[in-house]
Amino acid sequence: MLMHKIIISTLATFFYCCSAYSQNNFGELHGNFQVDAQYYNRDSLIGAPIVKEKILSNGFMNLWYTKGNFTAGVRYENYLNVMQGFDSRYKGSGVPFRFASYKNDRLEATVGNFYEQFGSGLILRAYEERSLGYDNVFDGTRVRFQPIKGIYLKGLIARQRTFFALSSGIVRGFDAEINFNELIPGGDSLKTTIILGGSAVSRFQADLDPYYKLPENVAAFSGRLNIIRGKINFLAEYGYKINDPNATNGYRYNNGHALTATATYSTKGLGILIAAKRLDNFDFRSDRTASGIGANINFLPALTRQHTYNLPATIYPYATQPNGEMGYQAEISYRFKKGSSLGGKYGTEIVVNFSGTNGIIKNKTSNDTLGYTSPFFKPSKQMFFRDFHVEIHKKFSKKVKATAMYLNWVYDKDIVQGLVGFGTIFADMGVIDVSYKISANHTIRIEAQALLSKQDTRDWATGLIEYTFAPNWFLAVIDQYNFGNSDSAKQIHYITASTGYTKNGNRIMINYGRQRAGIFCVGGVCRNVPASNGLSISILSSF
Repeated sequence: MLMHKIIISTLATFFYCCSAYSQNNFGELHGNFQVDAQYYNRDSLIGAPIVKEKILSNGFMNLWYTKGNFTAGVRYENYLNVMQGFDSRYKGSGVPFRFASYKNDRLEATVGNFYEQFGSGLILRAYEERSLGYDNVFDGTRVRFQPIKGIYLKGLIARQRTFFALSSGIVRGFDAEINFNELIPGGDSLKTTIILGGSAVSRFQADLDPYYKLPENVAAFSGRLNIIRGKINFLAEYGYKINDPNATNGYRYNNGHALTATATYSTKGLGILIAAKRLDNFDFRSDRTASGIGANINFLPALTRQHTYNLPATIYPYATQPNGEMGYQAEISYRFKKGSSLGGKYGTEIVVNFSGTNGIIKNKTSNDTLGYTSPFFKPSKQMFFRDFHVEIHKKFSKKVKATAMYLNWVYDKDIVQGLVGFGTIFADMGVIDVSYKISANHTIRIEAQALLSKQDTRDWATGLIEYTFAPNWFLAVIDQYNFGNSDSAKQIHYITASTGYTKNGNRIMINYGRQRAGIFCVGGVCRNVPASNGLSISILSSF
């Protein structure tokens, strides 16, 4: 308790002093504050866990002070106790983030905590996603340096945050990027832009295992190429990791491989995207014993559309399988011109997307520690996931616009969620979303969704009605109904009412109702969300 009082007193003093300085032209103070809390009701019908505390909360405050080339900041967090669905190792209060940074024309040096990404993040990316309870921030020293125009260098040595502690491994990394158009005199006038980059990252962790002889230094390397010419953009990155036996790969000594490639074409009214990815034993952590969301050094996104609608996004979302997958994605978006037969008065946009992921072939070897060999460009026949959907956006008048979507879904629940006995699920989904602008400040939106399947919990329906009173208020009611469940006792309505108020940098949101159990994912990183019933409130303020 004494430590908490000291922390709060320090933050208050820092806020007061820096605010005074800001008013006297001695720098600027900015920040934000958020608290999320929920009161939990008992609800055995939906399988909601009993919450002894009745009320659980997550909260934080960021404070950033800037003066000239100098920046410093702190973040205070508290979990009293952590809300359901977040890792229980977030417990109590503390200041897990604090830093100081200096930057001039060519050099930037940071000590303390920092987020960083090399290339696409294939071998290193530290970031925060608060909705997942994910934060793998570094704690150490980082330097960024630009010796000449067109050459960008970064280096770091640090440990990573694991909840309110630091992981046992030490991470060392270096990244270099060359923009040839900036480097070569007159390169800015060339039609083709070429950017070449490379990274090296290593982890040191002492070998204390009584059974295995484990490598204490594990290195990963990557190279990337980005070519931009007119409307075409091509980006590819390959990564290689030396043997890294760990908890997530069953302590196998295989080397790791990763390849991602994306090509896009964009012009007025037309967009095309083609992407491919292969992963093999590429889970990379600063603690070899960690699992789940703990101590990830790198980031491996899923090659799938990030859906925003309730059923596609939450019923069967895909989570990246770092121990072996081959993914692909193709998307075409086209906007029919205004005044054409399909475009109508206001134009029509259609998006067609096809994405999927298979396993990789693993040929077993006689060496148990090596485990397997795998041909690089040949996927296995086992399909982990597939998403085909067509989405149409249409504005009918100045007051009415609508979105319609059809999705065909294939989902191996056992593989993706690490379960047994569910098998592959085949589903068809449909979405209709209509908005009607009553007046300049008043809009009503109605949303209907359906998921039809013969497997798992079978058929679902979602209905939503939302009223917005711009620019401050909104009201919404949503009902998610498992009408096709083979167990009639589980044909349950999950009804939630929401209201929110926003003004300037302040937002307050209140929800009351039921939340079904499921998985919540962002970019292929997921967390389990248990069923709940109760009242929740979220308050956010920025200054």
